[in-house]
Amino acid sequence: MTVPGRRSSTFSRLLRHGFTDPSGAERLLDVPELSTLRGDDVLLDALGATADPDLALRGLVRLVEAQPETERQTFTTTLLAAKPFRDRLLGVLGASEALADHLARHPRDWESLVTYEAADLHPGVAEFERGLAEATDEVSLRVAYRRCLLAIAARDVCGTIDVAETAAELADLATATLRAALAIARAAAPADAALCRLAVIAMGKCGGHELNYVSDVDVIFVGEPAQEAGDPEGGEAKAMQAATRLASHLMRICSETTVEGTIWPVDANLRPEGRNGPLVRTLSSHLAYYQRWAKTWEFQALLKARAVAGDPELGAQYIDAVSPLVWQAAERENFVPDVQKMRRRVVDNIPAAQIDRELKLGPGGLRDVEFAVQLLQLVHGRSDAGLHSGTTLDALAALAAGGYVGRADAAQLDEAYRFLRAMEHRIQLYRLRRTHLVPEDDADLRRLGRSLGLRTDPVAELNKEWKRHAAVVRRLHEKLFYRPLLDAVAQLAPGEIRLSTKAAGQRLEALGYADPAAALRHLEALASGVSRKAAIQRTLLPVLLGWFADSADPDAGLLGFRKVSDALGKTPWYLRLLRDEGAAAENLARVLSAGRLAPDLLLRAPEAVALLGDPEGLKPRGREHLEQEVLAAVGRASDAEQAVAAARGVRRRELFRTAAADLIGSYGTEDSPREPDPGALVDRVGEAVTDLNAATIAGALRAAVRAEWGDELPTRFAVIGMGRFGGHELGYGSDADVLFVHEPREGVDEQDAAKAAGKVVAEMRRLLQLPTADPPLLIDADLRPEGKSGPLVRTLKSYAAYYHRWSLVWESQALLRAEPIAGDRELGERFIELADPLRYPAEGLGEDAVREIRRLKARMESERLPRGADPTLHAKLGRGGLSDVEWTVQLLQMQHGWVEPGLRTTRTRDALRAAHAAGLIPTEEAQTLDEAWVLATRVRNAVMLVRGRPGDTFPSDPRELAAVGRYLGYEAGHVGEMVDDYRRITRRARAVVEELFYGA
Repeated sequence: MTVPGRRSSTFSRLLRHGFTDPSGAERLLDVPELSTLRGDDVLLDALGATADPDLALRGLVRLVEAQPETERQTFTTTLLAAKPFRDRLLGVLGASEALADHLARHPRDWESLVTYEAADLHPGVAEFERGLAEATDEVSLRVAYRRCLLAIAARDVCGTIDVAETAAELADLATATLRAALAIARAAAPADAALCRLAVIAMGKCGGHELNYVSDVDVIFVGEPAQEAGDPEGGEAKAMQAATRLASHLMRICSETTVEGTIWPVDANLRPEGRNGPLVRTLSSHLAYYQRWAKTWEFQALLKARAVAGDPELGAQYIDAVSPLVWQAAERENFVPDVQKMRRRVVDNIPAAQIDRELKLGPGGLRDVEFAVQLLQLVHGRSDAGLHSGTTLDALAALAAGGYVGRADAAQLDEAYRFLRAMEHRIQLYRLRRTHLVPEDDADLRRLGRSLGLRTDPVAELNKEWKRHAAVVRRLHEKLFYRPLLDAVAQLAPGEIRLSTKAAGQRLEALGYADPAAALRHLEALASGVSRKAAIQRTLLPVLLGWFADSADPDAGLLGFRKVSDALGKTPWYLRLLRDEGAAAENLARVLSAGRLAPDLLLRAPEAVALLGDPEGLKPRGREHLEQEVLAAVGRASDAEQAVAAARGVRRRELFRTAAADLIGSYGTEDSPREPDPGALVDRVGEAVTDLNAATIAGALRAAVRAEWGDELPTRFAVIGMGRFGGHELGYGSDADVLFVHEPREGVDEQDAAKAAGKVVAEMRRLLQLPTADPPLLIDADLRPEGKSGPLVRTLKSYAAYYHRWSLVWESQALLRAEPIAGDRELGERFIELADPLRYPAEGLGEDAVREIRRLKARMESERLPRGADPTLHAKLGRGGLSDVEWTVQLLQMQHGWVEPGLRTTRTRDALRAAHAAGLIPTEEAQTLDEAWVLATRVRNAVMLVRGRPGDTFPSDPRELAAVGRYLGYEAGHVGEMVDDYRRITRRARAVVEELFYGA
């Protein structure tokens, strides 16, 4: 019977020692096997020092109960008398449920924890081989492996060895296990063993001597005939078959699950051709593959290759043969795209629900450090053999010693990497499962935090430390790649190590800079000196260089930044903006490195960079606000040319705003994720460019009128937007399609009115095309009656007479996108009233009109496509392009607009949605046409943004093509996929057009 006062006292003691379930703990302490230990503070103190005292106590009870009665007294005596053993055993039981299960199944294995009494004893491969020596089959090997693993875990949780030593011991145990498994396989098939030589090459973390508790063990198998054969071909074939059987058996021994669990999967997918290639190859076959077919990532993987089992001479020959190839990888033509693709693929493959808990692959995770260290090794290891270590922390230390990484930066990353690896180890140790996810349950987080020495508030402290170290790692590209580049061009204190010019150039080249020498000159110009400007730019440049390197044209980004800084560097607000507003700096980097149009617009008025730091700065302004600003500027100007120059200046700024917002929405930044809906981007650009062109034309109209007639023209005058202009679908390179209409004021002679209207049109076109630093706005009036042969401007009555007597069906079709955009609003509305019966004819189109439209479309396809153009890639006139979709939609508007109000719109996408809502186009076909139209529009926008001049097809220059791909959402190295997708999407759209438009 428990005395109440004593019970209360016990509860307090248990809580004080870290138990979260005092009632359960008290019941366990009451079991007969532990009754002699119940009042012993030594035991409670030891349990309280573990990661999870409740878990440790449960494991201890199970272990005591599993002991034979004759051994139980020996065990409890040893537990109380030997502190090192007690700490190791309880430390393991409090950290690993899986190893507690093992001890319950094999209760005598506790004795292995008494073996290593000396704190400085670190067993190597030979010691582990002795521990596995008695294993004769896969079950006994698993038991022996867990026994050895138990000893490693005990030293780990007690702090006898650090995280790097733990990882090294785990790799040594894996080496011994592979040797033992191969010995079992050879013993099971002596005939096969006699036919071949087989070497096992460890890769990945095992090869790098930095293995996890639970991880795939990556290997490559190399085989050769055991001796010269009379029939070389037949002898080699038989030897390879025998070697393959041995290798397969080895993999099964380690990978298959038995009652004792699994050791770890042996993964041979890093071999040439991956899982599609032969499991075992000869040395010459390996070399032939690597010299002809291997990708960059395969050489990066070989950086950690280490011969661990089998024929030692053959293994050494393999390492000697492949090592030179590893250090030539950075010279490969596709090195940079391959490396960029690998880096992005890591994060892209993480499920969205797990990215915040992903310790290995997530942003600021272990893979970031490993990848960065390996890339620096590949870049600089060509000329510095001291960097050839396969172990991450050793390689990081060598990079710091050689001056390739700042010592303080290397020390921070070393600390962060060790903490993250320790977290990974303790997470896996609990149940011996392969995982890199930080747990969500508070109990798991508490055990994890306590296992890392965080005892005051384990959960809060763990999260704080984890986020702190992850933040350090997230800056690794600045710290490892870019800051030393500045040191190479800056004045350092005597004795400080710096990158040589050659090493800096190599690094820039590896990061994608096509002209490293020019890049170094730009860096020197930006970062040298003692001025405040140089000091701030030295702070900014490491981050900017990373963003530039993440683009399709890093050289252009760096050059653009130098030009902007030269123009604004003495302006206090500019550097303060970039330094204090993180979004501004990243936005600027994305805009400067994405193509020619946006940087050209910015460099003509660098003060527009202020837009990039304002949260509202990238939102397009509406037509009303733009028109007010333009007309006010025109009103202040002294003459028409100055007035339109002011209007064009507003247009330039707004084009930059629109282009910058489009690029940032397409690329995404840390603060602004990529816009998931490409159609939304297209609509925003079309609306914004339409509004600012309309405001500019309104300003030019006001300037032309004021120059000769003051405030009132003798005739009422309106500008009607046509084509993409009227449809609010303008791109960056679009002309402004318009019609001009006028109506003489009361008492004004018609001829005088016509002359005045003609002079206004001529003056507007002249003013808008004057050669200046601003992009011109080209006015195209070719959609007017009689085309180029007809008068530029007509009265409303003249339009009515012409359309009533002479107009052709294509002219009615052209009116589908007519919309007033400037001038006399009431006159413009009356023009639309005139157009409505023509574009939405009562009872729809007759058969003759439908045939005429189809004939005109077919003729346009055959005659207007430029000579030599690929019809599958021409965004405007090609198969499934803009023309195909628009003519299909417009035919439906003319056929059904008279009864379907939703079709009476100038916007293609709105009309398409209305046609679908009215049941005129099935859902799938409507989506297909919309997808093709959006994609073709974005291609045209991308070409203009990248090249600075309009184009209707993909550019041929590789860098420009890559930039178009990035704008469209394709990562580096995927331009072929982009072109294939374009052809596929437009091919499907053309099939819909054949059915809906041509009636096929």
